[in-house]
Amino acid sequence: MTTGYEPYEGAKLDRLVADAAVAVARYPEPRSALLPLLHLVQSEDGYVSPDGIAFCARTLGMSTAEVSAVATFYTQYKRHPNGTYTVGVCTNTLCAVMGGDAIYEELSDHLGVGHDETTTDGAVTLERIECNAACDYAPVMMVNWEFFDNQTPDSAKQVVDRLRSGEPVAPTRGASSVCSFKAMSRVLAGFSDGRADEGVGAGGPTLAGTVLAREKGWTAPARGARTTTGHDPSTKDA
Repeated sequence: MTTGYEPYEGAKLDRLVADAAVAVARYPEPRSALLPLLHLVQSEDGYVSPDGIAFCARTLGMSTAEVSAVATFYTQYKRHPNGTYTVGVCTNTLCAVMGGDAIYEELSDHLGVGHDETTTDGAVTLERIECNAACDYAPVMMVNWEFFDNQTPDSAKQVVDRLRSGEPVAPTRGASSVCSFKAMSRVLAGFSDGRADEGVGAGGPTLAGTVLAREKGWTAPARGARTTTGHDPSTKDA
């Protein structure tokens, strides 16, 4: 698999320096910009490359060891070339019970790769995800952190096959189409792609509690107010 890697020089370096300056300016302390800068170099290289580590360290006045320690802690930062699409299948408790394990195993066999491995065409990197924070739509799969809800092994295979064939694929919620891993990394670095308001945000299952509360006229107690079952902190026990 070719990575299309370019050295940190010329137009690429100029672009990174300019974008890094924008990211660093958001924080009172330069080193606080490390996380977005790691996403930024990942948006250029498709992973956090050794040159990317050195660039972050040089830009923020940190050692490469300090930058590497952070880059290896968070799973969204890749230390080897990633596919165009990261397909993450939730296999945490609820999703696993609802079929997440079966979806992951089916995709692994179908794609011929295991966890954090990439297909030979460079299109898909498969991951087991601990939680996609969408239990109300279990089992859930994400593609570059866009939601694909209520999946089955067959529907998941259809998604990855369409991705590999170059077809546009729309997530269940959020943006109207799935962008590349590099493009999403740039968004995570704090640079808008203008698609934040596309599609459905919170769907019916997520809003069920809010709808019920409105129907019943339930409201949260005022801050500091005593409830019928609560303890009034202004009084002392006899």
